[in-house]
Amino acid sequence: MGMTMTQKILASKSGLEEVRAGQFIEADIDLALGNDVTAPVAIREFQRSGAETVYDKNKVAIVPDHFTPNKDVKAAEQCKYIREFALRQDLTNYFEVGQMGIEHCLIPEKGLAVPGDAIIGADSHTCTYGALGAFSTGVGSTDLAAVMARGKCWLKVPAGIKFNLSGAMGKWVSGKDLILHIIGMIGVDGALYQSMEFAGEGTGALTMDDRFTVANMAIEAGAKNGIFPVDDKTTEYVKAHSNRPYKVFEADDDAPYTRVININLAALRPTVAFPHLPENTKTIDDVGEVKIDQVVIGSCTNGRIGDLRIAADILRGRKVKKGVRVIVFPGTQAIYLQAVKEGLVTDIVEAGAAFSTPTCGPCLGGHMGILAEGERAVSTTNRNFVGRMGHVKSEVYLASPAVAAASALTGRIEDPANI
Repeated sequence: MGMTMTQKILASKSGLEEVRAGQFIEADIDLALGNDVTAPVAIREFQRSGAETVYDKNKVAIVPDHFTPNKDVKAAEQCKYIREFALRQDLTNYFEVGQMGIEHCLIPEKGLAVPGDAIIGADSHTCTYGALGAFSTGVGSTDLAAVMARGKCWLKVPAGIKFNLSGAMGKWVSGKDLILHIIGMIGVDGALYQSMEFAGEGTGALTMDDRFTVANMAIEAGAKNGIFPVDDKTTEYVKAHSNRPYKVFEADDDAPYTRVININLAALRPTVAFPHLPENTKTIDDVGEVKIDQVVIGSCTNGRIGDLRIAADILRGRKVKKGVRVIVFPGTQAIYLQAVKEGLVTDIVEAGAAFSTPTCGPCLGGHMGILAEGERAVSTTNRNFVGRMGHVKSEVYLASPAVAAASALTGRIEDPANI
C-alpha cells in the first residue's frame, strides 16, 4: 500500500522505508519556531533540561510578533528574555522590530521553509508551510524546548483526507473562501489529527498566497497539517526566496485516505464565518443585513501582498463608511515596502483606513484593535471564538480581503461584486 505526501516526508525524516497512520516516530526537524508568547516557556524548559546550546543555531527561529512592538511592560520583559537568549545562542534567525514580520508570513519569505521540510512551531498556525510542500505543524512549548535541544520530535503519523480540486475560482473569490467553505462543510473537528492533502488540476489555479491561506487554516478543521503538491508556482516562489536544496515528495496513486472530497472551485462564492466558530459559514448570498464597527485586513492568514492588492483595488478612490474603523496589517516589512512602492498604502490610507506595523495584535485580542462590548468586526484573521478579539460580547466575522474591504465601504457585510 502506498503513502500520502505527508507520510512520505515523515518516513524520510525518521529514516524509515515506510510509515503508517497511527505509528509513532521520531523525526529529524529542519526548523523549530517560537514567538514572544511561546518561546519564553520553551526557553525555561530548555534550561531546566540542562541543555546549554541549541542543536543548530541556523535551525531555531524566534520571531516576536504577538505583542510587538511591545504593548506593555510584561510584553517588553517577555521580548527582552527571548532576545537575550537569541543573542547568547547566536541564533541566525531572530527577527525583531524593523526586521520582523508575522511569523508565518516571514518564515517563507526568508526562505526558511522549502519543499520536503519537517517543521514544528509553538504556534498552531505553523501548518502554513504546507503550501510549499513541507510537513509543518504546531506543538506545545515543552515540545519546542525538546526540539531546540535535540533536533528531533516524537510524532504520531496522521491519516489523510484528500481534497480533489477542479476548475478555477471566480472574481473576488480566493483561498480564504475555499478554506472557509471546507471548514463549513466538514466542521472544526472534521479533520481531527489528519493531514489535509490538496490535489487535482485545480491546485494549479491557486496562487501561492491562496495556498498559504488554505494551509494556514487547516488547524481550524482540527488537522495536524495541510499540504499542497509542489508545482511550477511553488518552485518559482522557492527559487525567489531560498537557496536551500529541497526534495519533492508526491503521494502514491494508491495512498490510503480516510475520504476523498471533490470541490469545484468555479462553484465557490465569497464565504463568511459567523460567530463564534469558523465552521459557522454562510455564502455572501445568505448573509443578510449585518452592520459592523471594525474591519481588520491582515494577519498570518491574509497579510500578504496579494491580499493588500485586493483590498486596495476595492478601496481605491472610495471612502470608508463613517463610523467604521479599518486597520490594515501587512505580514512583513518587505510586504509593507512593496505595498508602498505599488501605491497600495496611499490608496488604503486615503480611503480612510489605518496602516499598521506587522503584528498579530488584533487577531488574538492582544492590542492594536480591541473590540468593545457589542461591537462587530469583519476580519481576515483565522479565528472568531468568543472574546477572540476583545470583549466576550463582541462578534467576529471571518472573511476574505475582498469582502472585508467591501464591507468597510458600506458599514455592513458586503458582496464585493456590489461595489
